[in-house]
Amino acid sequence: MSDGQGVRRIPLSGREFVLVGTAHVSSESVAEVRRIVAEERPDIVCVELDEGRQRALAGGPGWHELDIGKVLREGKGFLLLANLVLSSFQRRLGSDLGVKPGEEMVAGVEAAQALGIPCVLADRDIQVTLRRAWASTGWWGRSKMLAAMISAVLSNETLEAGEIERLKQSDVLAEMMRELAEYLPPAKRALIDERDRWLAAHIHAAAGAKVVAVVGAGHLEGIVGHLEALDAGREPADVSDIAGVPQRSWVGRVLPWVIPAALVALFVAGFFKSGLRMSLEMALKWLLANGGLAALGSIIALAHPLTILVGFVGAPIATLNPFVGIGLFTGVVEAFLRKPRVSDFESLPQDITSLKGFYRNRVTRILLVFFLSSIGGMIGNFIAIPWITSLLGGK
Repeated sequence: MSDGQGVRRIPLSGREFVLVGTAHVSSESVAEVRRIVAEERPDIVCVELDEGRQRALAGGPGWHELDIGKVLREGKGFLLLANLVLSSFQRRLGSDLGVKPGEEMVAGVEAAQALGIPCVLADRDIQVTLRRAWASTGWWGRSKMLAAMISAVLSNETLEAGEIERLKQSDVLAEMMRELAEYLPPAKRALIDERDRWLAAHIHAAAGAKVVAVVGAGHLEGIVGHLEALDAGREPADVSDIAGVPQRSWVGRVLPWVIPAALVALFVAGFFKSGLRMSLEMALKWLLANGGLAALGSIIALAHPLTILVGFVGAPIATLNPFVGIGLFTGVVEAFLRKPRVSDFESLPQDITSLKGFYRNRVTRILLVFFLSSIGGMIGNFIAIPWITSLLGGK
């Protein structure tokens, strides 16, 4: 059943689920959420938030506690950049639409608290979602994902009136994720399908005869299908299989060693063909291609001169060790040389909404250095290997 305006009533086994489909940057959604919770007086309210997002929206621990160097050393640079880009995307749209991103979810929590109604944070941790999406794609796929997201965020296009009205009728974050999933099909399961299932499982498990669930409009159809399957016993209620990051297969563990092994094999082949001279020539070409493009990426990110030098010299070394990447070296060096200031963390929410802000803020500048030097080093490998191989065919 539907009440219109994005509200779906689902009667299942003597219980009633009232699903409120919202737009994440719509003032109308905020008002509608407050009204429905007050009118329905449910036994429990579920909202599409995880604990981390709820704390951030409520003004809890924020960016000032971020240790950028530690993030890079733990291999979470891509995840942090993706989080910032998603936050930027919603903040920018929220500015155009006159409402803070996620305000309708906060409204659901506050409306429940005002009436003494229990509230459940029903969404999966965004970090788990992104890490599972990362795990489902290769290095190139992850780079494409971030490039597409950054392109959308840094676009100078302004929204027309008709586009604003359309966005008010949809879940902006889900729509962005859906577009990314179409761009990178392997990531669709983690970004969309698994979250639909996760949300439905937690909504269905909520105690009470009447449950109000505040979710993005883009999740409505998926959640309804899973709720009906859960109630009919066609689907397990246990979602522990999608609660963490899956272990890589043996192929995934072996693949990072392919390029180092290929390079070593080429150097050995060159030595046996023409001696040390050819091996040194190969090493020089590898340094120019791999190190040169990693340094170029650092230059584009306006990195410190010493960081650029580290990118040039370190990229070939990092390539031989699949457990590290040149982005780790350049990012950590940049963070050491240009340590983020308190003002950088304070202005981060505003700076991530523009290209100029990304370059001005030391936090995002470090991430740009990490990302662009990594991309440069990767492209350099694809150029260097055929270039080096061609030497073996010479006289």
